[in-house]
Amino acid sequence: MSMNGGRERLVVIGGDAAGMSAASQARRLRGPDELEIVAFERGHFTSYSACGIPYWVGGDVEERDRLIARSPEEHRAREIDLRMRTEVMEIDVAGKRVRARDVDSGAESWTSYDRLVIGTGARPIRPDMPGADAPGVHGVQTLDDGQALLDTLARTRGRRAVVVGAGYIGVEMAEAMINRGYRVTVVNRGSEPMSTLDPDMGRLVHKAMQGLGITMVNDTEVTEVRTGEDGRVRAVATPDAEYPADVVVLGIGVRPETRLAAAAGLPLGGRGGLLTDLAMRVRGHEDIWAGGDCVEVLNLVSGQEQYIPLGTHANKHGQVIGTNVGGGYATFPGVVGTAVSKVCDLEIARTGLREKDALRAGLRFETVTIESTSRAGYYPGASPMTVKMLAERRTGRLLGVQIVGREGAGKRVDIAAVALTAEMTVEQMTALDLGYAPPFSPVWDPVLVAARKAATKVRAF
Repeated sequence: MSMNGGRERLVVIGGDAAGMSAASQARRLRGPDELEIVAFERGHFTSYSACGIPYWVGGDVEERDRLIARSPEEHRAREIDLRMRTEVMEIDVAGKRVRARDVDSGAESWTSYDRLVIGTGARPIRPDMPGADAPGVHGVQTLDDGQALLDTLARTRGRRAVVVGAGYIGVEMAEAMINRGYRVTVVNRGSEPMSTLDPDMGRLVHKAMQGLGITMVNDTEVTEVRTGEDGRVRAVATPDAEYPADVVVLGIGVRPETRLAAAAGLPLGGRGGLLTDLAMRVRGHEDIWAGGDCVEVLNLVSGQEQYIPLGTHANKHGQVIGTNVGGGYATFPGVVGTAVSKVCDLEIARTGLREKDALRAGLRFETVTIESTSRAGYYPGASPMTVKMLAERRTGRLLGVQIVGREGAGKRVDIAAVALTAEMTVEQMTALDLGYAPPFSPVWDPVLVAARKAATKVRAF
């Protein structure tokens, strides 16, 4: 029985990809006379591409609004009661209600729900050290964060930037700051940038970053952000060095924003993300769903829960949740861990398991690495490409692929992503009927060259 005079009320916490995809899909299936939808967003923006922020900061995308897929006004036009600059402070699971606070006025009120969607996203990891919150230190998770960084850059006279961390965001932000005319140092605790790759493949990214003029400092951690007399950042310190900085960008990853959920007693996984069933319903709670960067997902290759905050997953989660809330049926079976990125014209791609993931999952495997080209070697514009492949011993099941190369390298990983999802062996992959013409690939596509080599290697067991 609804608490709302016959109409059910759906409350959505978080106005970005997962939350508003869920709200929009539920609205498509159920009209306002059946389902009232109230959504809370603590920031200034809705339904935007956080993945595009480095390209906006770097100048490739000129206008912030180009990153916004749907504005608050567009959502409201579809009869979604979207309340901006309003932060949910508490979820009362037993009472089926949420307490929200107007960010500007401080006024608080309770809103009851029949169904609840949690799309609270992620928050940048801020190192626990002196100066981490000093003016001039920026995370880049939301459009508000991106705007704050651009505002700082407009006020900053100096041209020295330090990026802390060398994952996707760190690498992309390093290039963005180079494009803005900054001298950039990246401090990375790993042995090579891009820890989502094995170190031997990360080394190729390292070389490309150096080629851009970026100073890479690996195998060390930032211990302090030092400030000047004005309180602003002036340098970043490691155990054995100091790097001058007029601005610091945090690129050390994100954590699921699940403090609300934890306080409400909802189930969290080992990485702090909410745990859901295949329908994206929070485990053990019939009327609560969760999706996007605040949940953990099943890795179909390892069979283990994993935290992979990506916009592609968030939008799919939202579609699934909205369909289920709207009276239909949909599931999200899991992921294989596909991601692509770039540094200048170097494309970086990976899917499936790295060596350490496979070891952690208890798998025995072989690896092969091949050098090939993006097109037929004689065709103009052919560029080198490195493909690394992991295959399970004895069975030959594909476990993972990493690709680093120039134009045409990155999206080749999709071949491997489909093969992983279909649980193909490397032997089966060698027979794939892929498109061929000299402008697009060699006669044997680089992914299939790696599969042939892997098939030969695993046959030995």
